[in-house]
Amino acid sequence: MNRKKQQGATLIGMVFIAGLVVAGAILTAKLVPAYLEFMSVKKILNVMATSGDLKTMSPKELMDSFFKRADIDNIHNVKPEDVTVSREGNEATVSVDYSVKVPVAANLSACMDFTASTSAKGE
Repeated sequence: MNRKKQQGATLIGMVFIAGLVVAGAILTAKLVPAYLEFMSVKKILNVMATSGDLKTMSPKELMDSFFKRADIDNIHNVKPEDVTVSREGNEATVSVDYSVKVPVAANLSACMDFTASTSAKGE
């Protein structure tokens, strides 16, 4: 008999591909919340800049305003020591610089650094 050579994926190959897909999905599911939180931080800074808060509020009032908005948006990774408010004349700058450490598996973690800032310049 003349048999044709069989072609296609083997069971081991399919298990390997499925393992990679599952590992990628787990990693994505663990990292996406940190990025969504960062987008909320950027949104807060943009709202503060467009509302005129940066020109009218003192540095303490700006910090209080940021953290009130952060509580509303459920931001937990930004601490008071991560926020810097500086004022030069009529212009204020609010900068947020923080890190998030996400446990991935066993003793493997992903560390992500985020930085965002805004100022009253150009308004």
